[in-house]
Amino acid sequence: MAGAIDIFKRNNVVQRGQGQPTLVFAHGFGCDQQMWRFVAPQFEADHQVLLFDHIGCGRSDTAAYEPGRHSSLRGYAQDVVEIMAAAELSDAVFVGHSVSAMIGLLAAIAAPQHFSRLVMIGPSPRYLNEPPTGYIGGFEREDIDGLIDMMESNMVGWASFLAPQVMGAGSSAEMTRELRESFCASDPYIAHRFAIATFFADNRADLTLAPVPSLVIQCSDDAIAPRAVGEYVHSHLPASTLAVIEASGHCPHMTHPQETAELIRRYLAEH
Repeated sequence: MAGAIDIFKRNNVVQRGQGQPTLVFAHGFGCDQQMWRFVAPQFEADHQVLLFDHIGCGRSDTAAYEPGRHSSLRGYAQDVVEIMAAAELSDAVFVGHSVSAMIGLLAAIAAPQHFSRLVMIGPSPRYLNEPPTGYIGGFEREDIDGLIDMMESNMVGWASFLAPQVMGAGSSAEMTRELRESFCASDPYIAHRFAIATFFADNRADLTLAPVPSLVIQCSDDAIAPRAVGEYVHSHLPASTLAVIEASGHCPHMTHPQETAELIRRYLAEH
């Protein structure tokens, strides 16, 4: 394993605040740690806060990308385990948005000593619908294929189409523009492969293996991870709490940061 300094540089790790437990914030697909700027600072007075960028996002070291390792979410989970080991974290609370909710789950299964709780914001273990099993993920195969193809041929058009869907109705034009620009700022090759790893993953069987309790935060109207998906995650995790924010969109930490932070704080206080 690389040294702590190399790992911190690789994933642009930032640590602030003081107190325990440490909260680790992990951003969603095509984003970076700046997306937590409305929520993470609210915990710095009484918790250490750790933020990082997935490889290919933000200020991470794109040279550290390994096509084999990062072809699945387990490779990104391995990155997380290395970050937490380098930071010498134990019993941390991992707050993962969207795909990072599943990445955090896989990391906790692999190295439970680093985790005490998982907070999953807009999680989805499987984005594809499976009519024979009755599972509703929110997307048909042709929908995902179309998005992946558009990414490869027209990144700007893909970002312009997806950003409003992710942010949801009623979101400010400024935040939608920020997300669109964040999508476009990601390394295109890595983003394309990360999208394949994300949207074709199936982590439903992993839910039952969660070694620590979880809080699932779900928006009532989410085009990316519909409410039925959040309820599915909640019902299959061994020890979970479900909190629904009455709002549209997939990024409540940006559109409803106070409510998101309060739900996390209340959960930690009650547990």
